[in-house]
Amino acid sequence: MDTTAFLQRIGIDRYDGPPRLEALTQLHEAFVDQVPYETVQYQVTPGGPLDPEEVAKRIVARETGGYCFQLNGTFALLLTELGYRVQMYRGGVETVNRPSVIDGSHLVLTVSGLLEDPEREWLVDAGLGDGLRHPMPLAPGEAEQYPFTLRLRPSEIADGWRLDHDPRANLIGMDFEASPVSLESFTAKHAELSADPGSRFVRLASAFRRTPESVVVLRSIGLSETFADRVDNRLLDNRADYFAALADVFHLPLPHYTEADRDVLWRRVWAQYEDFLARATPS
Repeated sequence: MDTTAFLQRIGIDRYDGPPRLEALTQLHEAFVDQVPYETVQYQVTPGGPLDPEEVAKRIVARETGGYCFQLNGTFALLLTELGYRVQMYRGGVETVNRPSVIDGSHLVLTVSGLLEDPEREWLVDAGLGDGLRHPMPLAPGEAEQYPFTLRLRPSEIADGWRLDHDPRANLIGMDFEASPVSLESFTAKHAELSADPGSRFVRLASAFRRTPESVVVLRSIGLSETFADRVDNRLLDNRADYFAALADVFHLPLPHYTEADRDVLWRRVWAQYEDFLARATPS
Protein backbone atom coordinates (compact mmCIF):
# COMPACT_ATOMS: atom_id res chain seq x y z
CA MET A 1 0.00 0.00 0.00
CA ASP A 2 1.13 3.56 -0.73
CA THR A 3 0.51 4.73 2.82
CA THR A 4 1.49 8.33 2.08
CA ALA A 5 -1.04 8.62 -0.75
CA PHE A 6 -3.74 6.95 1.31
CA LEU A 7 -3.13 9.17 4.34
CA GLN A 8 -3.31 12.23 2.09
CA ARG A 9 -6.55 10.91 0.59
CA ILE A 10 -8.14 10.90 4.06
CA GLY A 11 -6.74 14.33 4.90
CA ILE A 12 -3.70 13.40 7.01
CA ASP A 13 -0.57 15.02 5.60
CA ARG A 14 1.86 13.57 8.11
CA TYR A 15 1.92 10.60 10.47
CA ASP A 16 4.77 10.06 12.91
CA GLY A 17 5.45 8.13 16.08
CA PRO A 18 4.42 4.84 17.69
CA PRO A 19 0.79 3.61 17.81
CA ARG A 20 -1.20 5.70 20.27
CA LEU A 21 -4.89 6.01 21.03
CA GLU A 22 -4.95 9.64 19.92
CA ALA A 23 -3.46 8.73 16.54
CA LEU A 24 -5.76 5.71 16.12
CA THR A 25 -8.76 7.92 16.84
CA GLN A 26 -7.58 10.49 14.31
CA LEU A 27 -7.12 7.80 11.66
CA HIS A 28 -10.53 6.26 12.32
CA GLU A 29 -12.40 9.57 12.27
CA ALA A 30 -10.62 10.69 9.09
CA PHE A 31 -11.31 7.38 7.36
CA VAL A 32 -15.08 7.32 7.99
CA ASP A 33 -15.38 11.03 7.16
CA GLN A 34 -13.51 10.86 3.86
CA VAL A 35 -14.13 7.31 2.53
CA PRO A 36 -17.81 6.46 2.12
CA TYR A 37 -19.44 3.15 2.82
CA GLU A 38 -21.12 2.64 -0.55
CA THR A 39 -22.71 0.13 -2.91
CA VAL A 40 -22.92 2.51 -5.86
CA GLN A 41 -19.97 0.66 -7.36
CA TYR A 42 -22.05 -2.51 -7.83
CA GLN A 43 -24.80 -0.87 -9.89
CA VAL A 44 -22.88 -0.52 -13.14
CA THR A 45 -20.31 -3.31 -12.76
CA PRO A 46 -21.18 -5.92 -10.11
CA GLY A 47 -18.25 -7.49 -8.33
CA GLY A 48 -14.94 -5.86 -7.51
CA PRO A 49 -11.68 -6.40 -5.67
CA LEU A 50 -11.36 -7.69 -2.13
CA ASP A 51 -7.56 -7.35 -2.07
CA PRO A 52 -6.81 -4.36 0.21
CA GLU A 53 -4.08 -2.94 -2.01
CA GLU A 54 -6.37 -2.93 -5.04
CA VAL A 55 -9.20 -1.39 -3.03
CA ALA A 56 -6.82 1.26 -1.68
CA LYS A 57 -5.77 2.27 -5.19
CA ARG A 58 -9.40 2.79 -6.19
CA ILE A 59 -10.13 4.77 -3.03
CA VAL A 60 -7.12 7.03 -3.61
CA ALA A 61 -8.30 7.59 -7.21
CA ARG A 62 -11.81 8.44 -5.85
CA GLU A 63 -13.35 5.76 -8.04
CA THR A 64 -15.01 3.96 -5.12
CA GLY A 65 -15.48 3.81 -1.40
CA GLY A 66 -16.42 0.33 -0.30
CA TYR A 67 -18.43 -1.83 2.04
CA CYS A 68 -17.25 -3.63 5.18
CA PHE A 69 -14.95 -6.23 3.61
CA GLN A 70 -13.24 -3.62 1.45
CA LEU A 71 -13.15 -0.76 3.95
CA ASN A 72 -12.06 -2.72 7.01
CA GLY A 73 -9.69 -4.84 4.95
CA THR A 74 -7.98 -1.70 3.65
CA PHE A 75 -8.05 0.00 7.06
CA ALA A 76 -6.49 -3.10 8.61
CA LEU A 77 -3.66 -2.99 6.06
CA LEU A 78 -3.08 0.71 6.69
CA LEU A 79 -3.01 0.26 10.47
CA THR A 80 -0.70 -2.76 10.22
CA GLU A 81 1.77 -0.81 8.10
CA LEU A 82 1.67 2.00 10.67
CA GLY A 83 2.62 -0.42 13.45
CA TYR A 84 -0.70 -1.40 15.03
CA ARG A 85 -1.65 -4.99 15.91
CA VAL A 86 -4.86 -5.78 14.05
CA GLN A 87 -7.19 -8.80 14.21
CA MET A 88 -10.17 -9.65 11.98
CA TYR A 89 -13.43 -11.33 13.04
CA ARG A 90 -16.60 -12.73 11.48
CA GLY A 91 -19.73 -10.75 12.24
CA GLY A 92 -23.29 -10.12 11.17
CA VAL A 93 -25.66 -7.17 11.38
CA GLU A 94 -29.25 -7.03 12.62
CA THR A 95 -31.80 -4.78 10.90
CA VAL A 96 -35.59 -4.63 10.84
CA ASN A 97 -35.43 -7.04 7.89
CA ARG A 98 -32.53 -9.26 9.03
CA PRO A 99 -32.34 -11.28 12.26
CA SER A 100 -29.41 -11.26 14.64
CA VAL A 101 -27.06 -13.89 13.20
CA ILE A 102 -23.32 -14.19 12.65
CA ASP A 103 -23.16 -15.26 9.01
CA GLY A 104 -19.83 -13.77 8.01
CA SER A 105 -21.48 -10.92 6.13
CA HIS A 106 -19.61 -8.35 8.21
CA LEU A 107 -15.88 -7.98 8.86
CA VAL A 108 -14.90 -6.54 12.25
CA LEU A 109 -11.52 -5.31 13.49
CA THR A 110 -9.85 -4.99 16.85
CA VAL A 111 -6.60 -3.16 17.50
CA SER A 112 -4.05 -3.60 20.29
CA GLY A 113 -0.43 -2.71 20.87
CA LEU A 114 -1.06 0.94 21.74
CA LEU A 115 1.75 2.64 23.59
CA GLU A 116 -0.50 3.60 26.54
CA ASP A 117 -1.66 0.02 27.19
CA PRO A 118 -0.26 -2.57 24.73
CA GLU A 119 -2.55 -5.43 25.77
CA ARG A 120 -5.83 -3.53 25.77
CA GLU A 121 -8.07 -4.19 22.76
CA TRP A 122 -10.13 -1.62 20.90
CA LEU A 123 -13.09 -2.20 18.62
CA VAL A 124 -12.40 -0.54 15.28
CA ASP A 125 -14.96 -0.56 12.46
CA ALA A 126 -14.79 1.73 9.45
CA GLY A 127 -17.22 -0.44 7.49
CA LEU A 128 -20.50 -0.22 9.39
CA GLY A 129 -22.05 2.68 7.48
CA ASP A 130 -23.48 4.85 10.22
CA GLY A 131 -21.67 2.92 12.96
CA LEU A 132 -18.49 3.88 14.81
CA ARG A 133 -16.90 7.27 14.35
CA HIS A 134 -13.95 6.43 16.59
CA PRO A 135 -12.64 3.33 18.42
CA MET A 136 -14.39 1.82 21.45
CA PRO A 137 -12.69 -0.15 24.26
CA LEU A 138 -13.46 -3.84 23.82
CA ALA A 139 -15.30 -4.02 27.15
CA PRO A 140 -18.93 -3.67 28.26
CA GLY A 141 -20.04 -0.06 28.25
CA GLU A 142 -21.61 2.85 26.39
CA ALA A 143 -19.95 5.41 24.15
CA GLU A 144 -21.27 8.74 22.93
CA GLN A 145 -20.37 8.91 19.25
CA TYR A 146 -22.15 12.02 18.04
CA PRO A 147 -25.00 12.04 17.17
CA PHE A 148 -25.51 8.45 18.38
CA THR A 149 -25.03 6.45 21.57
CA LEU A 150 -23.54 2.96 21.09
CA ARG A 151 -23.37 0.12 23.61
CA LEU A 152 -20.97 -2.84 23.69
CA ARG A 153 -21.76 -6.04 25.63
CA PRO A 154 -21.22 -9.81 25.43
CA SER A 155 -23.12 -11.41 22.56
CA GLU A 156 -26.17 -13.50 23.36
CA ILE A 157 -25.87 -15.63 20.22
CA ALA A 158 -22.15 -16.53 20.19
CA ASP A 159 -18.90 -16.43 22.10
CA GLY A 160 -18.12 -12.85 21.22
CA TRP A 161 -19.48 -9.35 21.39
CA ARG A 162 -22.64 -7.39 20.60
CA LEU A 163 -22.75 -3.75 19.51
CA ASP A 164 -26.18 -2.19 20.14
CA HIS A 165 -26.81 0.77 17.89
CA ASP A 166 -28.73 3.95 18.60
CA PRO A 167 -32.51 3.61 18.00
CA ARG A 168 -32.31 6.36 15.35
CA ALA A 169 -29.73 4.51 13.30
CA ASN A 170 -30.19 2.25 10.30
CA LEU A 171 -28.86 -0.84 12.11
CA ILE A 172 -30.30 -2.40 15.24
CA GLY A 173 -26.98 -3.98 16.16
CA MET A 174 -24.04 -6.14 15.19
CA ASP A 175 -22.62 -9.36 16.69
CA PHE A 176 -19.15 -10.77 16.10
CA GLU A 177 -17.23 -13.86 17.18
CA ALA A 178 -14.26 -13.85 19.54
CA SER A 179 -11.99 -16.02 17.36
CA PRO A 180 -9.79 -14.17 14.83
CA VAL A 181 -9.91 -15.08 11.14
CA SER A 182 -8.06 -14.04 7.98
CA LEU A 183 -9.37 -11.88 5.15
CA GLU A 184 -9.53 -14.99 2.96
CA SER A 185 -12.41 -16.20 5.16
CA PHE A 186 -14.61 -13.58 3.47
CA THR A 187 -13.77 -14.40 -0.16
CA ALA A 188 -16.88 -16.44 -0.96
CA LYS A 189 -19.21 -14.07 0.87
CA HIS A 190 -17.68 -11.10 -0.95
CA ALA A 191 -18.36 -12.74 -4.30
CA GLU A 192 -21.99 -13.28 -3.27
CA LEU A 193 -22.64 -9.84 -1.78
CA SER A 194 -20.89 -7.85 -4.51
CA ALA A 195 -22.09 -9.72 -7.59
CA ASP A 196 -25.21 -11.82 -6.96
CA PRO A 197 -28.26 -10.07 -8.54
CA GLY A 198 -30.25 -10.92 -5.41
CA SER A 199 -27.72 -9.31 -3.05
CA ARG A 200 -28.99 -6.33 -1.09
CA PHE A 201 -25.83 -4.47 -2.14
CA VAL A 202 -26.55 -5.01 -5.83
CA ARG A 203 -30.27 -4.29 -5.52
CA LEU A 204 -29.89 -0.92 -3.79
CA ALA A 205 -27.37 1.86 -4.38
CA SER A 206 -26.48 3.42 -1.04
CA ALA A 207 -23.78 5.59 0.50
CA PHE A 208 -22.97 6.56 4.09
CA ARG A 209 -20.63 9.17 5.50
CA ARG A 210 -19.84 9.75 9.18
CA THR A 211 -18.99 13.47 9.36
CA PRO A 212 -17.96 15.29 12.58
CA GLU A 213 -21.37 17.00 12.63
CA SER A 214 -23.77 14.36 11.32
CA VAL A 215 -24.45 11.06 9.60
CA VAL A 216 -25.33 11.41 5.91
CA VAL A 217 -27.12 8.56 4.11
CA LEU A 218 -28.10 8.15 0.46
CA ARG A 219 -30.49 5.38 -0.62
CA SER A 220 -31.38 5.34 -4.31
CA ILE A 221 -32.22 9.08 -4.68
CA GLY A 222 -33.23 9.76 -1.06
CA LEU A 223 -30.71 11.80 0.94
CA SER A 224 -30.95 12.11 4.74
CA GLU A 225 -28.71 13.80 7.29
CA THR A 226 -29.04 13.01 10.99
CA PHE A 227 -27.99 15.52 13.63
CA ALA A 228 -28.40 15.36 17.40
CA ASP A 229 -31.71 17.27 17.28
CA ARG A 230 -33.16 16.65 13.82
CA VAL A 231 -33.11 14.66 10.57
CA ASP A 232 -33.09 16.53 7.25
CA ASN A 233 -34.46 14.72 4.17
CA ARG A 234 -34.60 15.55 0.49
CA LEU A 235 -34.91 13.84 -2.88
CA LEU A 236 -32.20 14.14 -5.48
CA ASP A 237 -34.76 13.92 -8.25
CA ASN A 238 -32.61 15.14 -11.11
CA ARG A 239 -29.46 13.65 -12.52
CA ALA A 240 -27.20 16.66 -11.92
CA ASP A 241 -28.09 16.88 -8.22
CA TYR A 242 -27.52 13.15 -7.75
CA PHE A 243 -24.01 13.14 -9.19
CA ALA A 244 -23.16 16.42 -7.44
CA ALA A 245 -24.08 14.81 -4.10
CA LEU A 246 -21.92 11.77 -4.83
CA ALA A 247 -18.96 14.04 -5.61
CA ASP A 248 -19.42 16.79 -3.03
CA VAL A 249 -21.05 15.01 -0.09
CA PHE A 250 -19.60 11.51 -0.40
CA HIS A 251 -16.27 12.30 -2.10
CA LEU A 252 -17.19 10.05 -5.04
CA PRO A 253 -16.66 11.98 -8.30
CA LEU A 254 -16.36 8.64 -10.16
CA PRO A 255 -13.79 9.88 -12.70
CA HIS A 256 -13.69 6.51 -14.44
CA TYR A 257 -17.41 6.60 -15.33
CA THR A 258 -18.33 7.41 -18.91
CA GLU A 259 -21.54 9.27 -19.74
CA ALA A 260 -23.04 5.89 -20.64
CA ASP A 261 -22.08 4.54 -17.20
CA ARG A 262 -23.71 7.54 -15.54
CA ASP A 263 -26.87 7.01 -17.55
CA VAL A 264 -27.01 3.37 -16.43
CA LEU A 265 -26.51 4.35 -12.79
CA TRP A 266 -29.11 7.11 -12.92
CA ARG A 267 -31.70 4.79 -14.47
CA ARG A 268 -31.00 2.15 -11.81
CA VAL A 269 -31.33 4.46 -8.82
CA TRP A 270 -34.49 6.02 -10.23
CA ALA A 271 -35.99 2.56 -10.77
CA GLN A 272 -35.05 1.64 -7.19
CA TYR A 273 -36.91 4.71 -5.94
CA GLU A 274 -39.98 3.87 -8.03
CA ASP A 275 -39.92 0.32 -6.66
CA PHE A 276 -39.79 1.74 -3.13
CA LEU A 277 -42.83 3.92 -3.85
CA ALA A 278 -44.74 0.95 -5.28
CA ARG A 279 -44.05 -1.15 -2.19
CA ALA A 280 -44.95 1.72 0.14
CA THR A 281 -48.29 2.43 -1.55
CA PRO A 282 -51.21 0.31 -0.30
CA SER A 283 -52.80 -1.77 -3.04
